[in-house]
Amino acid sequence: MATGRATKSSRTVVIAGVPDGLLQDDVMADILTIHFQKSRNNGGDVEEVTYPTANKGVAYVTFEDQEVVGSVLRKGDHRLEDKRLSQSYPLQVTPYRGKVFSSVTSVLSMGVFKGQFVLEDLVAEMKQQSKGLSFGPLRSNGRITVQGSFPAIRALRDFLLLKAKSLSERDKREESKSHQRPRRRLQERRSSTEMRNSVPEGDGGKQVVVLDTDVYHYMRHFFPSIFQGDGVTVSAVTDGDITTVCVENAGRADAGQVSSVKKKIEDQSIELHNNLRKIRVPLKGRTRDEKQRHKEACERLKSCYPQVLAIPYEAHIEVIGFSSDVFEVIGFSSDIFEVTEETSSKSRTG
Repeated sequence: MATGRATKSSRTVVIAGVPDGLLQDDVMADILTIHFQKSRNNGGDVEEVTYPTANKGVAYVTFEDQEVVGSVLRKGDHRLEDKRLSQSYPLQVTPYRGKVFSSVTSVLSMGVFKGQFVLEDLVAEMKQQSKGLSFGPLRSNGRITVQGSFPAIRALRDFLLLKAKSLSERDKREESKSHQRPRRRLQERRSSTEMRNSVPEGDGGKQVVVLDTDVYHYMRHFFPSIFQGDGVTVSAVTDGDITTVCVENAGRADAGQVSSVKKKIEDQSIELHNNLRKIRVPLKGRTRDEKQRHKEACERLKSCYPQVLAIPYEAHIEVIGFSSDVFEVIGFSSDIFEVTEETSSKSRTG
């Protein structure tokens, strides 16, 4: 931020439940401005109110100061009241985020590169390669914490896998020239082999794509054809927030077909990663009847919002979709769900 001021998106909240069609749009915008400037509503100076928007009953309120966003969100009950309104209206206030899957934290183990690179130099190269990522300090055990977008983390992983592959190929060349060089320790050789096998090969055999699990579920539900190809089989293993997709030659495909399916999966995942948003409906402490009512609401969401995916879990329900749809869902479900914004902070060690 060249001016030192917080970005507009970080100073903006999304308001759902705005009564639609009762007053002229500019009058409703004025009422919203007054509401969010009042101290009793934990408000502050309002820079701009965007109303109406493409989503019925949804407005965006941008404050002069980013700190006001936090105080407004901490107020649990917002009710829109004004003499120009015949009654008060409950509002749902959530942070504005263009995308939900914005922050992934990964702990990288650099031990496999010991003896091959000066780890500090390799980390410097990683930082140069991935300027959009935030790197923690390199620990004595060779681990380093990296934070940033999921696609950027995945690109860094691919960069390191190629580094490992180049080491393996160099070893082969050196061993072919001379057999006098002592063999490396078995453990180091095994680690190098495992990483080499993870690198996409050019023989059309097996290629790997690592996806955010939420994005994977959304793709599987709405874009199943992406995971299909002539002579190609696609399998997936989910481990928490990470899903590893394997694209393999089923005996009738060549390297180009395998690579084509992999690229389609990668391209679609990046597009969705940049546009999907998620809300979480907590079920902890709910009675059995309340949980059942929430699950029935999920079925209603499917019919009203066909591009929204609702995934029920034991302790919560996750609602995933494009921003415009999710904003509408917040308003639609306010009488059923108590929704919370997904923090977008995911952790993975690897």
